[in-house]
Amino acid sequence: MAMLLECVPNYSEGRDAAKVEKIVDCFRGKKGVKLLDYSSDADHNRTVVTVIGEPQGLRAAVVESVGVALQIIDMTKHRGQHPRMGAVDVIPFIPIKDATVEDADRLAKATAKEASEKFGQPFFLYEQSASAPHRINLADIRRGQFEGMAEKMSDQTLWKPDYGPTTIHPTGGVTAIGARPPLVAFNVNLATSDMEIATKIVHAIRHINGGFRYCKALPVELKERNIVQVSMNLTDYTKAAVYRVFEAIKTECRRYGVNVIGSEVVGLVPMKVLIDCAEYYLQIENFSSDQVLEGRLL
Repeated sequence: MAMLLECVPNYSEGRDAAKVEKIVDCFRGKKGVKLLDYSSDADHNRTVVTVIGEPQGLRAAVVESVGVALQIIDMTKHRGQHPRMGAVDVIPFIPIKDATVEDADRLAKATAKEASEKFGQPFFLYEQSASAPHRINLADIRRGQFEGMAEKMSDQTLWKPDYGPTTIHPTGGVTAIGARPPLVAFNVNLATSDMEIATKIVHAIRHINGGFRYCKALPVELKERNIVQVSMNLTDYTKAAVYRVFEAIKTECRRYGVNVIGSEVVGLVPMKVLIDCAEYYLQIENFSSDQVLEGRLL
């Protein structure tokens, strides 16, 4: 069995369907690559693609997508609710089958080297590929966003890119790339348009403010729906379970007289996440994943 890795690149375009399709086309019908999913959000103005494949095929497809994104996305004109610093904002590689984090790390570095040389896009290594402790956390790299990144990178001692030019691409910004374990992108929508309430709830649950150790979160305004959202990345869903974080958010909502009106998963999610939720909410005793019919079939 060939080594398989997953890649979940994030592109700063979620409103122009034609542009999104041009980016996604880079992953269609390519040798050694299978497109699993892609989803766009107009409020975030962002598209998340999920692909799986062998290292060589993945690298070629991702590099091609970087070139396309730099051609069609102009960050000087980009507006969206999600923090972003580049046309291709982040490219994580995740080991899936017969692969290790070290394999994902090598692939991330090879991809960054090739894309930076071809297109002049600077890359920061992050997560388990990070070249320095202050570059591990994506939020630390992204702080300042596209508009403040050129000034931030003028401090070459702290913020010289690992690959590519020493300052931002004029319209493409900068990209974070690296190896990481699987995470769950999970958002909770609130029945209010009050960003202050969303911000208070975010501060109660995210690790940086004393909340769940493996929860990253930010408040987001969904203008089209006139509501706010708690947008999260659960970086270790075995230790920060979706149901546990969800219940904490509902508890915080009650403090402010606000209801949860829905939630969403961005991209794909491991089956164990949903099984854990089913066990919790249905109070199923002695449940085994072997009892899932589709799991047996696959």
